[in-house]
Amino acid sequence: MKFSSPSLRGLSFESLERLSERDRKLLLIAAVALLLILVFAVILPLERAVGKERAKLAQKRADLAWMQGIDPGAIPPGPSDHGESLLVIIDRSAREASLAKAMSGSEPGSNGSLSVRLERAPFDRLIEWLNRLAIQNGVVVDSATIEKSGDPGAVNATIVLHAG
Repeated sequence: MKFSSPSLRGLSFESLERLSERDRKLLLIAAVALLLILVFAVILPLERAVGKERAKLAQKRADLAWMQGIDPGAIPPGPSDHGESLLVIIDRSAREASLAKAMSGSEPGSNGSLSVRLERAPFDRLIEWLNRLAIQNGVVVDSATIEKSGDPGAVNATIVLHAG
């Protein structure tokens, strides 16, 4: 026996009319099911993902605008904590900000700067710590390289600091 399948190229209203009522209903149900699968399995999840990414982008743009709006001269230099070295200030303040576990190393640099490496540090806590260092201790960020880590909300960072 040889079986042949109907070709979709030959599908027309006439061929639909030749189908039995049961086959037409089955074809209609299959078409509706295919449409529902397409909507609920592909289009809606894709729309949700795009919406989440747009919200993230808007937040990042707002953060960037806020950071660009800060005048570095507007931050008053704070007291130098009784002549403590930059290394002692960084170490103590990192412990106070609960960032000590994230600190993976530090290296003294030229002109009294200090390069600090943090791994899997919570981004918000890192920014608050840098702000507190600037306000309370007059520590200035010379440069910073911040990359996302594998953990949500956490970053790896290399920051060069010097006493202002």
